[in-house]
Amino acid sequence: MLRIHFDSDDLARVRVADAPDLLWETLLSLHVLQGTMGEVVFGAWRSRVRGRLDQSVRMLMALTPPRGYSPDFLTPCTGATELAAAVDALLTTPKSALCTDLTLLACEQRLPPWASSLARGDVDTLKELGAALRRYHTVALEPHWSAISSQVRADRLRRGEDVLRGGVERLLATLHPSVRWRSPVLEVAYPVEQELHLGGRGLLLVPSMFCWQAPITLLDPARQPVLVYPVERNPSWSTGVGGARSTTALLGRTRAAVLEAICGRPELTTTELAKEVGISLAGASQHATVLRNSGLITTDRAGGTARHRPTPFGMTLLTVGAT
Repeated sequence: MLRIHFDSDDLARVRVADAPDLLWETLLSLHVLQGTMGEVVFGAWRSRVRGRLDQSVRMLMALTPPRGYSPDFLTPCTGATELAAAVDALLTTPKSALCTDLTLLACEQRLPPWASSLARGDVDTLKELGAALRRYHTVALEPHWSAISSQVRADRLRRGEDVLRGGVERLLATLHPSVRWRSPVLEVAYPVEQELHLGGRGLLLVPSMFCWQAPITLLDPARQPVLVYPVERNPSWSTGVGGARSTTALLGRTRAAVLEAICGRPELTTTELAKEVGISLAGASQHATVLRNSGLITTDRAGGTARHRPTPFGMTLLTVGAT
């Protein structure tokens, strides 16, 4: 559990980033690239990008394991809207911070020999890292930046409406299903126990395309407090194609039928879902798990009964696929 503690001044200093953060999207997209999560959302992007990257991406992957700690210095809070400025800010990280972050990473995984040079702030190694970041962005993110920015802008408008309806506390309470606002603490389902005391610094909320399933923050509490959270995604964000990629083509016939049944009758139990689609109870449970892990449905459990509901993304995917 991540617990973010607010003082009296912090609510007035909560803000939502104006645009996607170049370096957070870089870091989180590298996590997605190395894993298998969100196949429906990221599968086409992942397949396309993997075939176009050169060997320099290995340096980035060594610093960004898909699970566990990734160094805080990779995502400095710059507010930069141009890649050059963002990368420059990263490359001017103090040597002490480089050493601390890479020491933490080395506690979790074996690092290549060049990591020790990076930890010392070696100029040539830093230049190599900057070049790798620029090449990666050109291949993996730049072709889709307009779509990514569009999704983030749409989310930001939605958050503005939340503030108008119920103030900043409503914004925090509705940020994500894994988040719970219990004044004066924001609780976030998290893989480790972590406490973040804002101490009057406020909180920067960063909407992100590549943040998957749950919000994320920095490990170092001394850095500017930030919480990166997932946005709702248009199914065709990486292809620019709408109905041409049908739901059946994306999910398979049976899984598409499961999604359609849940969209048509929200709150279906797993038993009812199996009868509706004409499959076994075990099959219905398995398909629901895949849809849930892909962000297409949510499942609530009460009294030993699981009830399934579509997410806005799941509803959108079904609608687009039917056109």
